[in-house]
Amino acid sequence: MWRGALAGVIGLAVVSLWGCAKPADKMEPFKPEAKDYGKPLPPGALALRKIDPKDYPDFGRGFQNREGLEQAVRHSLAYLAKPSSQRYFPYGDISHDRAVRSLERFLEVLRTASTGEALNQAIRDEFDVYQSVGYDDRGTVYFTGYYTPIFEGRRQREGAFRYPLYALPPDLVKDEEGQCLGRRQPDGGLDPRYPTRREIEQGRLLDGLEIAYLKTAFEAYVVTVQGSAKLRLADGAIFELGYAGNNGHNYTPVALAMVNDKVIRRDEISLQTLLRYFRAHPEQTYHYCWKNDRYVFFQESPGGPFGSLNVPVTRFRSIATDKQVFPRACLAFLTSDLPVVSGESVVQRPYATFALDQDTGGAIRAAGRSDIYMGIGPEAEAVAGRTGSEGALYYVFVRDRAR
Repeated sequence: MWRGALAGVIGLAVVSLWGCAKPADKMEPFKPEAKDYGKPLPPGALALRKIDPKDYPDFGRGFQNREGLEQAVRHSLAYLAKPSSQRYFPYGDISHDRAVRSLERFLEVLRTASTGEALNQAIRDEFDVYQSVGYDDRGTVYFTGYYTPIFEGRRQREGAFRYPLYALPPDLVKDEEGQCLGRRQPDGGLDPRYPTRREIEQGRLLDGLEIAYLKTAFEAYVVTVQGSAKLRLADGAIFELGYAGNNGHNYTPVALAMVNDKVIRRDEISLQTLLRYFRAHPEQTYHYCWKNDRYVFFQESPGGPFGSLNVPVTRFRSIATDKQVFPRACLAFLTSDLPVVSGESVVQRPYATFALDQDTGGAIRAAGRSDIYMGIGPEAEAVAGRTGSEGALYYVFVRDRAR
């Protein structure tokens, strides 16, 4: 999808998790000035390090929480069946064939294991485990969440619906990886710098390329951050939009600027807070949103949302990572403390689950960041913005030979 999480404020939908609930600590936002979760790895380094079996997590914790898991594995296998996927392997000592066999064998184990203990033992007996080195070379990964919003929208500008989303401009040049190379000039030359969000919107540079309209500028901004949306039209039909490209600029979280200006507090950052603020202060929307130069373009995308591997992302089963350092489509296991919203309260609960690495994002960089796909619409939005926790990220691959 190539989204960027809203500075760690896009959160988990209500889901049945395990573990005892405890009162929520203050939800702190992503603070790069305190911890550089996006710290780059040394040139050529990979994010994963093989670990000793004594350091394996308890994979049995993922036994009860399996909704959508087999479907997500099949999506990854569909991606790996494409010849083009082979160009991204080997990843360290992981061959393309081993990546495929790992998913196939995991499906068999998942279907035959009758208890969490059996699932955990099967992985210990048959799989090698690799852990992300994290931002600190000690395995610390910062998890955020993202979702697909449902907003009221229109295909044509009308009434209050006057804030556009744009289709991919014909002058934007991408490489085979989908990365923006720049802007094609009238003389055929290439300007490596594509216009920023502010330049696009303030200068109305893309008039005529509008693909949809929303009621508020901040709703339009949220869609460009999330990278997909479902728009409810006047007749009740749903118009599905998916990622088509971006302008090549880095993602900058607007919430940090708002905290620095003291218009919101650090301990109240959430997507809901931002939505309320900009509804009450619409004149401030561009002042803050234009601080983020990154802009995402859209295409009609029925059946989505789709991740950067062009396979559907699955609620709680798809994660976004930096594809320069993590292996595409492979099976992961994550552990962290994540929030659950119940009524007016927010509680933190231990969370552990299997997921597939099927997406990427503008704010998801290096070995210390990962984004969890939380689902579609109001349920996901209701708790979006409250995810921002450290944890651990593991990948499992079937052993090539018995020990």
